[in-house]
Parts: sequence; C-alpha cells; structure tokens
Amino acid sequence: MAETTVRAPLKWESRGVKAVWVPVGLLILLFVASIFLPLPYDPLRANVGDPLQAPSGEHWFGTDISGFDVFSRTVRAGRLDLSLAFAGALVSAFIGVSAGLYVSKPSRTSDIIMRFLDAFQAFPLLFLGVAVVTLGGAGLEWVVVAIALQNVPRFMRVIRAEAQVIRSKRYFEAAQAMGATNWHLMWRHLLPNVKSPALIQLSLTTANALVIIAALSFLGVGITAPAASWGTMIQSGSQSIATGEWWPILFPALGILTVVMSLNWLADEIERTKAGGVS
Repeated sequence: MAETTVRAPLKWESRGVKAVWVPVGLLILLFVASIFLPLPYDPLRANVGDPLQAPSGEHWFGTDISGFDVFSRTVRAGRLDLSLAFAGALVSAFIGVSAGLYVSKPSRTSDIIMRFLDAFQAFPLLFLGVAVVTLGGAGLEWVVVAIALQNVPRFMRVIRAEAQVIRSKRYFEAAQAMGATNWHLMWRHLLPNVKSPALIQLSLTTANALVIIAALSFLGVGITAPAASWGTMIQSGSQSIATGEWWPILFPALGILTVVMSLNWLADEIERTKAGGVS
C-alpha cells in the first residue's frame, strides 16, 4: 500500500494567501469609508456661492462647477458605485457560471448557444447597455442588467473552457462510468474545480462593471446628478477642464483608478495562489 504524504505549504505560498487580503482590505476600507466616514459637507447639497474653488484648507479637493464639495462627493460616490459594481458582477457570475457549466457538456444545444454567443458579442455591447438603461427608464436595476449583458458571455467562456478540461480527466470519466448524476458531477467535481477561475473573473468583472457605470454616467444615463457617482462627477468636471480647473475630474478619476487597480491586484494574487497550490 502506497504511503500517503502531506506536503507542508511553502513559505511563498503562505505569503501569497496573505497577499490576497491586502487588496481585499483596501476595497473594504474604501467601501466602509464611503458609508461611515464623517464628511465636512453634504455631498448632495451644492453651495452655489462657491463654484470651482481650488483645493484648500476649507475644501480639501476644491468645489465643482455647481458648488459641490469634491472631497465629500468623491468619498460618498464609492457607496453607490461599488454597490452597483458588485451587484452587477455577482449577477454576471451567477448566470455566467451556471450557463458555462451547462454548455461545457458536448451537445448540439451547447454548440447552438455558443454560436449565438459569438453573434451576440459582435454587437457593440456598451451601446447596447446604453439602449437598455435608457429604454428601462434609467433605473439603477437596469445598470445591473447592462453590466450583466457585457460580462455574462465572458464568464461563460472562462468557465466552459475550464470545465471542459475537467471533463476530460480520468476521475471525472470514472465518476460518469459509476453512474453519477449530472447534479453530483456538477457539485462534486465541476464547481469546486472552477472556483479559482470564477473568483478571478469575478474580480475582473467588478473592475469592468465600475468602468461601465462611469461610462454610462458620463453619457448621461444610469446614475444622474445630484446623486454622487464618480462618472457623474467626471461628466460635470469635463465642462470646466478647458479653463484649467482640473480638480473636479482628477479626484473621482483617482477613485476609479484605485478601485480598478485593487481589483486587478486581487485577481493577480488569486491566480498566484492557485498556481502555488498546484502540486
């Protein structure tokens, strides 16, 4: 009987697991700050007497063209933008993972679905998202739908490719030969093995969702003023950038950049941890 040995995790693998919590902690900090941080000014109330003031001790990030305090709105915008981005990413993950596992099984139906997916992705999906949000009445739930339209196909392709590799493994074929049901195969063999790719794609999708939200807001659909959103702040600040007032755009843009970089960092760390755990 072969002796079973347990390999102790390497030091660099342990560091990789811990490193995942650095971007996670930063994202949690930003989201908690957007909800609970005391703000010097009301982010939804403009002071019409103080438009386009440069950053100072009174207004740390200056004021915009309408007199809103840029610091207060930049912080508060994270609450709405991050909530919508995570909601859209989770909806995309739920639909995309389920559909990806389904089409990973070779069948004529799976081939038809993938051909339809190819045709669907040939359309400019951002414009389709703008149309959906506009026709839906610009409600926030339609922003989530627009995010899902762009990201469900990506989830499906990633999960399908990973699941097809798993289906070719001998242990999977053995489970099929022993009469395992499709549900057992999915829950016992497929889902646990696509977890890491799904988490990586979830992180990347959340970053993409944030960019979609900002793009929709910049185009005037989805989140609209006076609601605090990084996209609406950039759209409003673009009116004054030509005259040299850079601060209404810079700080919300840095907010988007910080979150997107953190999410991409998180995806990289998950991938490194997955690679380090392969024995």
